[in-house]
Amino acid sequence: MKLIFVGPPGGGKGTQARLLQARRAIPQIATGDILREAIAQDTALGRDARRSMEAGELVPDAVMIAIVEERLRRSDGHEGFVLDGFPRTVPQAEALEETLNRMQRRIDRVVDFQIREEILIRRLSGRRVCQVGGHIYHLAYQPPREAGLCDIDHSPLYQRDDDRPEAIRRRMEVYQVETLPVLDFYQARSVYAALDAEGEVEEVYDRLLAVVNRR
Repeated sequence: MKLIFVGPPGGGKGTQARLLQARRAIPQIATGDILREAIAQDTALGRDARRSMEAGELVPDAVMIAIVEERLRRSDGHEGFVLDGFPRTVPQAEALEETLNRMQRRIDRVVDFQIREEILIRRLSGRRVCQVGGHIYHLAYQPPREAGLCDIDHSPLYQRDDDRPEAIRRRMEVYQVETLPVLDFYQARSVYAALDAEGEVEEVYDRLLAVVNRR
């Protein structure tokens, strides 16, 4: 299956993509990960992205699409993939469609992770991150053994600025403006599917399998 996961921050896209990768060998392609990889490997595209980021600018769509295409051309993505968090805008969706057409591929399903704002705030505002290793905890769902300290390297945990309730609401506003039109784009191509993303991880996973296997 060639899938795209669309949804608000904290909607569970990454969690479900990782489950599909572990259980069904469908590689997760998260744009943040492949962007960091390109920068770390100092590729030509990575250098282009770094220049934009160091200037405080967004990575241009052309650069981002080229990085995505480079990742899609690897052998593990020939039979299927999950694009996690991309495309985020209609121009990106159009450019991705052109890229896939050149590669003689098509998207099978675009999954819309639907979740209420109050649940998103509860999920994200409880998240804590290890200062050294970046290990992630949640005060309610996955607390550290010792309050405020990472289980693995014992470094302090902190709350990211964008996980504070007021920042989450701003991120939701951006999502509504920029990304919801992407869903209209894919509804017109008959590959859109809504997913109830509330509930326990395994419950959502079972619903996801039903959605992506639906003909």
